Amino acid sequence: MVRFILAPMVLLLMAAAPLKPAGLPVAPPAPPIIIAHRGASAERPEHTLAAYERAIEQGADFIEPDLVATKDHQLVARHENEISGTTDIASRPEFAARKATKTIDGETFTGWFTEDFTLAELKTLRARERLPQLRPGNTAFDGKFEIPTLAEIIALAKSATARTGRAIGIYPETKHPGYFRALGLPLEPVLLAALAQAGWTTAAAPVFIQSFEVDNLKALKSLTGVRLIQLMGAAGKSADGYDYAALAAPAGLKNVSQYAAGIGPDKAMIIPRAADGRLGTPTSLVADAHAAGLQVHPYTFRPENYFLPECLKSGSDPREPGDVDAEIRAYLATGIDGLFSDSTAAAVRALAPPASTAPSADRANPARN
Repeated sequence: MVRFILAPMVLLLMAAAPLKPAGLPVAPPAPPIIIAHRGASAERPEHTLAAYERAIEQGADFIEPDLVATKDHQLVARHENEISGTTDIASRPEFAARKATKTIDGETFTGWFTEDFTLAELKTLRARERLPQLRPGNTAFDGKFEIPTLAEIIALAKSATARTGRAIGIYPETKHPGYFRALGLPLEPVLLAALAQAGWTTAAAPVFIQSFEVDNLKALKSLTGVRLIQLMGAAGKSADGYDYAALAAPAGLKNVSQYAAGIGPDKAMIIPRAADGRLGTPTSLVADAHAAGLQVHPYTFRPENYFLPECLKSGSDPREPGDVDAEIRAYLATGIDGLFSDSTAAAVRALAPPASTAPSADRANPARN
């Protein structure tokens, strides 16, 4: 179990600028990194080059592709390998016969799966908004963008680095690595080959590899020098059988530090929601992780009312934006080292120092990255 800090404290969001409660670590000296969760996915369909480009324009430090395999063992960016919700596959009669039902990490899904298509076939599809009921504005971009490959995402990051003078990195997630390994389509060797071709093989590279599974990260530790991140769900176990609560305990974090540079916990593991839907009392997870030498990059900050604590909603419409900036500031006060956000713009605003104490809040300044 994640241990809770027992000292009384005022809720972080009672003031416009959240206070740092006694006993919590101070924020890191360098600005926490902004990880564009699937790109600027609050503004463009996720996992498209347009979403990544938008996030870079707004000041993201890293762009995040979820990686899945094709039939011909290429890596593409999709939230899941089942793609009926993120592409126009269901309307393509030439692929109707490939609809299937599969069990992935213990769950049953029916639809179309990337591993049943070659890259050339997937490139004929077009991306669509995954959450049209919450992000209707993004549907204006349906049909405009392809499914990007890992190679295209790396090329985008490198060209953006050259253009902006900022180091734009990638933060790939290996999705269902055990499942793909069992199919004979392991994700890791293809990913490592692409990173090596890019010259990214050490901890100095602008790369983090993340996974909800444990064993593949342990194996990667001996194969690459790039930084690894152990993702953690707020409950349950990984697909390879590791209990997330045990991983998040001090002893578990010490074990994680033997193979990973940090953790990517569900943000509720840092500040849980109280019974009334507001942000509750922070746990000791950030302090415990730092004590083990681990960075902490929680996920995911989203701007819509639907995802926000009660005190930060702007009204009853779940689609409308609330005060996600204040939510991010509350988490920054716990000392996190980075964060995953669907809105890069909100994260940049939340990280900006008050205008009265700093001449500029421009994250595009190379000195800040």
